[in-house]
Amino acid sequence: MSRVALAVLLFTAVSAFAQEEEKPKPNPKYAVTDPAEAAKDPDFQLQGEYFGRIRRADGSTGYEGLQVIARGDGKFDAVHYRGGLPGGGWNRTDKWPLSGTRDGETLTLSGEGGTVVVTGGKAEVATKEGNSLGTLDRMLRVSTRQGAKPPRNATVLFDGSNVDAFTNGRITEDGHLDMGTEFANTASDFRLHVEFRLPYMPYATGQQRANSGVYLMSRYEVQVLDSFGLDGVKNECGALYRQQEPEVNMCFPPLRWQTYDIDFTAPRFDESGKKVQNARITVLHNGVPVHDDYEVVAKTGAGKPEGPNLLPTKLQNHGNPVVFRNLWIVNRGTPPTVASGFCAEGHALRGCPRALTFILSPDAR
Repeated sequence: MSRVALAVLLFTAVSAFAQEEEKPKPNPKYAVTDPAEAAKDPDFQLQGEYFGRIRRADGSTGYEGLQVIARGDGKFDAVHYRGGLPGGGWNRTDKWPLSGTRDGETLTLSGEGGTVVVTGGKAEVATKEGNSLGTLDRMLRVSTRQGAKPPRNATVLFDGSNVDAFTNGRITEDGHLDMGTEFANTASDFRLHVEFRLPYMPYATGQQRANSGVYLMSRYEVQVLDSFGLDGVKNECGALYRQQEPEVNMCFPPLRWQTYDIDFTAPRFDESGKKVQNARITVLHNGVPVHDDYEVVAKTGAGKPEGPNLLPTKLQNHGNPVVFRNLWIVNRGTPPTVASGFCAEGHALRGCPRALTFILSPDAR
């Protein structure tokens, strides 16, 4: 080989290597806040929840659920649930992880339990040997508490018209309340309704994936995070941050409206400032109880130190474009020392139905 030919070969190899090295890395801060814009992404079209009745490998039949999580660039994780979806039939015990990649408009997932092929709003479940067990349909669930109207004794904090009830409040271009604000008025014991929407951030993971929080009295954080399809641990959506995990992970996929209904009783202090009773909290996430009259033993994370002084409730700014709507509060003044439970149907909390409303229409965003 001549010196010229060798030089050309080396230059070509180095150029190819340089091009591979120069390939831009996924940006974990990439976030889409408009559902119509996200729908242009083929990964977003496949992500979501699937539900249906299929034949199982042991020969029995029953309802099963599937949550498909987009990880960017055609990569996906998924979880297969026995009995249905979290909060909608899942037995809270049996689930199996899957992973896979998209080829065009088709996603193929595989795991120890078998394979799933997702396309056109359907998920075909099969054994490892390729024997079809049935098909699950894509579900667009809506919280039973979405659009909840404030009772007569409530104070409307945000209905889209103004931000008078907030300090440094800002209305986004699409008419929602931006994160990074706090309530102008304080309350020690209250019932709070909040609706929030998480951005689509497929490349982000962990605490960088659509992070915010409802900081009660600036001390106790009910975590807001894109934890769709995850285990639901102490730093994920619905958790009392780093202190108590939710009973079940009720996080919907990103860009779906979600709800919190929070019943909070502040801690009690004696005249010397010594705490004599812990705070208590009940939380419904998307209409399902995730904390039932839980005793809050201390402030959470970066919350302000506990004390008898009243502090404002905050909607945390963690650098991700999380938005809110339909906020209202019932100030309970000085209530009994133990918070009372509630649910959308007015039952006592322990008798509250756990089922959610299933909506198949893609227009129900």
